[in-house]
Amino acid sequence: MAVPSEHAAYPVGLRLTGRRVVVLGGGQVAQRRLPALIAAGADILLISPSATPSVEAMADAGELTWERRGYRPGDLADAWYALISTDDDAANAAASQEAEENRVWAVRSDDAEAATAWTPATGRSEGVTVAVLNTEGAGRDPRRAAAVRDAIVEGLRDGTIAAPHHRRRTPGVALVGGGPGDPDLITVRGRRLLAEADVVIADRLGPRDLLDELPPHVEVIDAAKIPYGRYMAQEAINQALIEHAQAGKAVVRLKGGDPFVFGRGMEEAEALAEAGITCTVVPGISSSISVPGAVGVPVTHRGVAHEFTVVSGHVAPDDPRSLVDWASLAKLRGTLVILMGVDKIASIAAALTQHGRAADTPVAVIQEGTMATQRRVDATLETVGARVKEEDVRPPAVIVIGDVVHAAKTFAPGSHS
Repeated sequence: MAVPSEHAAYPVGLRLTGRRVVVLGGGQVAQRRLPALIAAGADILLISPSATPSVEAMADAGELTWERRGYRPGDLADAWYALISTDDDAANAAASQEAEENRVWAVRSDDAEAATAWTPATGRSEGVTVAVLNTEGAGRDPRRAAAVRDAIVEGLRDGTIAAPHHRRRTPGVALVGGGPGDPDLITVRGRRLLAEADVVIADRLGPRDLLDELPPHVEVIDAAKIPYGRYMAQEAINQALIEHAQAGKAVVRLKGGDPFVFGRGMEEAEALAEAGITCTVVPGISSSISVPGAVGVPVTHRGVAHEFTVVSGHVAPDDPRSLVDWASLAKLRGTLVILMGVDKIASIAAALTQHGRAADTPVAVIQEGTMATQRRVDATLETVGARVKEEDVRPPAVIVIGDVVHAAKTFAPGSHS
């Protein structure tokens, strides 16, 4: 017969819905552990003379019952599980002894050796709960367990752990916002859906580095190369999405930024809805706020700008197709963020100054923001047209107009010219 280690533990998942859980102490340990107990549906009794503001808010919201007092013998009599985390060593020892006598599994935050249960490092991903126990040294070093947990959860979320034959396949289309370009800035959900895809239809401005991580069987379609010219390209993209989804494939439409911020995402969603195809929208980090932030420009700043407006600059102000009220924008005191406006910035700046915006208003032009090739060019409304030509600024670039450009002069990441 094998002799168990003194630190051996039998892992198990507790079903606590409607069952009494007693928490002794309302400090930082309780603040960290209570949300999971609440999510498990436990009937929680908190016993503590005081509590952190977050714990008090849980009590005020009715998520637990709080008795404002110290531990008393008999408090654990009807409990299924106990968390002992007071700052009174004697009370902790007494409560631990009571738990032992009443066969209540109890966690001790101050003395893992004296506990009858240990709290694992837990993480969740798409219906799977990962719980990791460090059984060496009675779990006294939680960092190792947390590191293992994080590695497993990250792998589940980005799809690198799942075996290919167990890969989840959900027929339909996901419109995924890939963020401003840096592959690390896509959302966790977006990355997971990419790992589950059969077909990926990618924009030129999407996070291209992520395509190298896809398994060999995944078909990658470059949306920029879909035929029929600029006008028909969107219809061709819509048709490609529909055809692959109707073939029972999991399709990801990988777009730069956010699907619904100048990304034609709604056009694609409407086309899919008309075809009766399930469509999931995964928001992405818009370049309109992330790219300025990457070079230290906040789009709002206390005492400087209380609003920001995001405008498409792909149509010049004097173009009859323009839907932008440039005269009204010129009167705003906040920040203007121009997307897709590099080749029109001279006429945009002229329109703004013509309608009253000061010619010396600061402007920052950020090319290829968040990427290794990121660079920033500073100017004013009066000089920005010439500066963009002198510096040979090319799309993609985000243009920020307003006093926020100089709001944080001490913050200077990336290149600057």
